[in-house]
Amino acid sequence: MKYLLTLFTILSTLTVSAQTVDEDQLGAWYMYFYNTSFKESNWGVQGDFQYRDWQIFGDKEQLLLRSGITYTPSDSGIKFTLGYGYVSSGAFGDSEESSVESRIYQEGLFGQRLFKKLLITHRLRFEQRWVENQDFRTRYRYNLFVNIPFNNDNLVAKTWYFAFYNELFINAQRDIGEGRSVEYFDRNRTYLGLGYALSDKIRFQTGWMKQTTTSVAKGQLQFSMHHTF
Repeated sequence: MKYLLTLFTILSTLTVSAQTVDEDQLGAWYMYFYNTSFKESNWGVQGDFQYRDWQIFGDKEQLLLRSGITYTPSDSGIKFTLGYGYVSSGAFGDSEESSVESRIYQEGLFGQRLFKKLLITHRLRFEQRWVENQDFRTRYRYNLFVNIPFNNDNLVAKTWYFAFYNELFINAQRDIGEGRSVEYFDRNRTYLGLGYALSDKIRFQTGWMKQTTTSVAKGQLQFSMHHTF
């Protein structure tokens, strides 16, 4: 019996170890962002579809589908969004475990220009989250985007540009049910990339992002298309 217990302990340790996220394994996110206005009105839609992988491809981290209705008050310079997101998350490695989340979100997006070429955008987002096997949760997010065009003053056709962002996530409460809790700090993402505007309405970006949570810090390649129509 003693040997069986020892063997069970070893196997359990190996199983847990196999499912531990490898911080040195470079992941990849593939993303499509879109936005449009309804003719000449103040209303529109925007959203994004993302596939995130623990490695370059073949080990799903998340599938995220998100869209919302936008409203831009006249001469305000700020865009408001009310939207919904669906998130399907997979576990790292060979595990077949998965979870589903639905969320409703509200956000405000506004920009500014500094020193002619420094294009800055601020995004504040509030999320109401229904995560599988957890109590109802809420979260605050703030994202600072910075784009610096190289060969033009704006992100118009045939413009190369440097892209940076940093996004901070804060949980609004710690209790998530059944005696479990999370920290107020949820995660932080820092991104550096290079972009090219194929036209006035389509841009492509590629870069590297580091996501830091309370338990892991992992690098991700990001490939994205940004589409205005």
